[in-house]
Amino acid sequence: MIFGRHKSHLPTPDEALPGRPAPTYAVEDRHTVLGNALLGPYPEHLETADFGLGCFWGAERKFWQTEGVWTTLVGYQGGHTEHPTYEEVCSGLTGHTEAVRVVFDPAKVSYEALLKLFWESHDPTQGFRQGNDVGTQYRSAVYTHSPSQQSTAEASRDAYQKVLANSGYGEITTEILPAAPRTFYPAEPYHQQYLDKNPSGYCGIGGTGVSCPVGVAPAEG
Repeated sequence: MIFGRHKSHLPTPDEALPGRPAPTYAVEDRHTVLGNALLGPYPEHLETADFGLGCFWGAERKFWQTEGVWTTLVGYQGGHTEHPTYEEVCSGLTGHTEAVRVVFDPAKVSYEALLKLFWESHDPTQGFRQGNDVGTQYRSAVYTHSPSQQSTAEASRDAYQKVLANSGYGEITTEILPAAPRTFYPAEPYHQQYLDKNPSGYCGIGGTGVSCPVGVAPAEG
């Protein structure tokens, strides 16, 4: 039964929980650290990037601390269930991973720099886990918003794979896919900027210690 293997099995659309046509909660208006709007539409000069790198509490903090990032929010992405709850995602029956949406100013921070932070902040070779956090919702993922992001992400993966292999790590398991039609569903309000609201809260983020090469991926253009 799927309930017995949910930690290592991505459900098919037929197996996934159906979800609901609208969220059961409202996300707060402003980022508690950056002060900017959490939900779009965003100013036209900004771009959006989506990353999954384990528990989204610590992952989000990594990005909001980065110069040039305008806002961040956490949510669920990559699966089938519409407007899922945290409990549903943790059941393994939605197909979603915990993700961070990063809205950034490309004049101040490049997409490539965000990818470097992404790769170095977790172990992308662990499959359906990240450290002690086990389950499909902790898988590594990049969801791209343009062909340029897609090619840049793939090139950075290939470059990082080489240095990881030289350091004794296995194959990168990160899924790199277009964000559409993989809807980003914002998580419950208490998850947003969790480590700002709970400074001593759990942070499961930890990288391999292997530096990701910069400058090997094509520039955003």
